[in-house]
Amino acid sequence: MIRTVEPQPPASAPVLAAYSYCEAVTGQQARNFAYGIRLLPTSKRRAMSALYAFSRRVDDIGDGPLANDVKVARLEDTRALLTRVRDGAVDEDDTDPVAVALAHAAEHFPIPLGGLDELIDGVQMDVRGETYETWDDLKVYCRCVAGAIGRLSLGVFGTEPGARGAERAPEYADTLGLALQLTNILRDVREDAEGGRTYLPADDLAKFGCSAGFGGPTPPEGSDFAGLVHFEVRRARALFAEGYRLLPMLDRRSGACVAAMAGIYRRLLDRIERDPEAVLRGRVSLPGREKAYVAVRGLSGLDTRHVSRRTVRRRA
Repeated sequence: MIRTVEPQPPASAPVLAAYSYCEAVTGQQARNFAYGIRLLPTSKRRAMSALYAFSRRVDDIGDGPLANDVKVARLEDTRALLTRVRDGAVDEDDTDPVAVALAHAAEHFPIPLGGLDELIDGVQMDVRGETYETWDDLKVYCRCVAGAIGRLSLGVFGTEPGARGAERAPEYADTLGLALQLTNILRDVREDAEGGRTYLPADDLAKFGCSAGFGGPTPPEGSDFAGLVHFEVRRARALFAEGYRLLPMLDRRSGACVAAMAGIYRRLLDRIERDPEAVLRGRVSLPGREKAYVAVRGLSGLDTRHVSRRTVRRRA
C-alpha cells in the first residue's frame, strides 16, 4: 500500500524558490494539469509541479527542433541528472531549480523515480520515429509517457489507510494515464501528422480507410474517419472506467485532483465524439467555466461516490 504522506515542515528558501520556478512552468505550459493540482494541499501541489517540470523538460527535448543525435545526447544528460536525484547528490544550492525541487519531493514522498526513466524511454521512441502496428504496440509507448506519470503521481497522492484493493492502485493509475494519453492522441492527430508523427495503430487506420494520414482539415477521401474516432473513443472510455477505480482509494483532495484532471479529458472526449472532424480543423479545448464545473464536481466527491457504488454492485 502507498500511504498518504503527512505534510512536511517548511522548506528552505532555496527549495521554495525551486518549487516556485516549477509551479510557474506548470502554470504556463500545462493549464489542464495546473487546474487539477491547485486542489491539492501545498506540499503535494509543489511535488506535482516538480514532477511536471522535469517531465516537461524531457518532452521539450523530444519535440524541439534539434537534430536527433543532439536530442539523444540531451535525453541521456537528463537521465544522468535523474540518477543524481535518485542518489541524493543534488544539493539545495544546485543551479538547476527543477533538480532541487524534484530531489526535495523525492525525499519527502515515496515517488517511484523509475517512472521518469520510462518517460525518457518513451521520448526516445519519438526521436526514433517509431510507429505502432497494433494497440498492444501503442500501449507500450503510452505506458512510458503517461502510465508512468500516473504511477509517479500516486507516489505523491498516496492511498488512504485501509483502502480496499489498494494493492492495485498503481495499476489503476497507469490505466488512467493510458486513457488521458489516448485522448491526447485523438485531440492532436492533425498536429502530430504535420510534425511527421502517427500514433494511432496502423491496423486501426487501415480498418477505417485512414492509412493516408491526416495532413489537412478534412479526412482522407473515402475514409470512415468518424468510425475511427468513435472506435478509439470507446477504447478510451473503457480505460477511463477502469482507471477511475483509483478514486475511492485516495484522500478527498487527491481524489478531487485526479477527478478534475480526468474529468477535463473525459469532456474533451465527449466533444471529439460529437464532432470527430473538429480535431482536423484545430485543437479541441474546454472553456474555463466548464473546467471550473469539473473541479467543483471533483471536490464534491460525486465521481468518487459513483465509482464506489459501482464497485460495491460488482462485488455483490
